[in-house]
Amino acid sequence: MTAPSIAWADPARAAAFDKWLADMARQHDLQAGTLRPASADASFRRYFRVDAASGEGSCIIMDAPPAQEDCKPFVKIAGLMADAGLNAPRVLAWDEPLGFMLLSDLGAQTMMEVIAPPAAVDAISSPASAHYELYAHAVDALVRWQLASKPGVLPPYDDALLSRELSLFPDWYVAKHRKLPLDNGLQEKLNVLFEQIKASNLNSLDGARVFVHRDFMPRNLMIPSGSPAPLTDAPPLGVLDFQDAVYGPISYDIASLMRDAFLSWEEDFVLDITVRYWQKARKAGLPVGDDFGEFYRAVEWMGLQRHLKILGIFARLTLRDGKPKYLADTPRFIRYARNTAARYRQLGPLMVLLDEIEGNETRVGYTF
Repeated sequence: MTAPSIAWADPARAAAFDKWLADMARQHDLQAGTLRPASADASFRRYFRVDAASGEGSCIIMDAPPAQEDCKPFVKIAGLMADAGLNAPRVLAWDEPLGFMLLSDLGAQTMMEVIAPPAAVDAISSPASAHYELYAHAVDALVRWQLASKPGVLPPYDDALLSRELSLFPDWYVAKHRKLPLDNGLQEKLNVLFEQIKASNLNSLDGARVFVHRDFMPRNLMIPSGSPAPLTDAPPLGVLDFQDAVYGPISYDIASLMRDAFLSWEEDFVLDITVRYWQKARKAGLPVGDDFGEFYRAVEWMGLQRHLKILGIFARLTLRDGKPKYLADTPRFIRYARNTAARYRQLGPLMVLLDEIEGNETRVGYTF
């Protein structure tokens, strides 16, 4: 029954999936023979699409091996997002012991695919009016998500988690990818800088905390099927890949949206959308502060933590998990991190270290 284009390393798991799919087809009126790959991501999860027997609509199937993936957070956060009024996948069926899940289908086109960025890693996309509209919808979804925030519901984005994430940079990017030793004082210098970054991220904006998606970016935002163009009257953007959500700094998700892992924008556009987010969030009563300059500094420092973390993750995906395509985007993150470090005197030593790691000459010209 399984489509020939879907490979299974474990024949027993393939047989279990076929039996489960047959049950789902009967219970949810699906055409099992239409099963096909939908997408895959940096984790062990895979996604398939299967059509409804009526010929109208489809569902998504998640294949998440329990030994590698815990689906409980996904199910919990999907419920939180639904309660918040977001357009997130509905869990229609879940076989927890096997790790198979049937989900509502939010569509086949991501916001990233609509933007269609240049293929070159160092290219900068120039925004058009349609891009402003897309990002306005993304900002609306983000504000709605943050307004639903409550303490004690999601894991805290605390010092311990920030430390674990930052350690990915020296451990995987510096030592394993760049093959630079960490016993020559480099680790100590990084530790001093990491303490500054963590202190800023935990204490800026009076320590404001909200629900944090952690990968709120165009690749994880879906254009609803059949949406009109322009999107003014369209349903809300679909939100995916939220299973790692935490309760943490309010600056994180807007930093993730505007300093994208796979797409770079001109600084004017980044500022414009960030200002629009800040205005909407402030009007909605979210704790973004009354000074945009202070808020933007918090966003930049939060973004810096994310850039360093992702450099480590992309190196690990290549070296440990055999997924080399992610390293192609590491120059983007070096550029992000270096540009931020160049704007703040306290981060001058980080700019020098980044240039040492990359073999570049340091040019200094601080803004603050």
